[in-house]
Amino acid sequence: MSSSRGRVENITAEIHSDVEAQNLMLDETGDRFSSFRNTLMQTSRKAGQAFGIGSGSLKLWRIAAFIICVFLGFWFISKIMRWWWGAAAV
Repeated sequence: MSSSRGRVENITAEIHSDVEAQNLMLDETGDRFSSFRNTLMQTSRKAGQAFGIGSGSLKLWRIAAFIICVFLGFWFISKIMRWWWGAAAV
């Protein structure tokens, strides 16, 4: 009788330690998911600001206009340089 009681106590102790280990693992996993959630929220907020969604953000049309102006500026400068160097060679 006492040997079966000892086995039951050992099994109970093993179950208890296993449950404690699983609880610790679940807590760590929850902390990691919370950290990931916070990082994802910050990233989406910054992306929203960059693409004109929300307050304090650059509007998408401003970004597009800037890119177009830069390309037109380079094109215009290249035309002037070709004209200038082409006229000097003659």
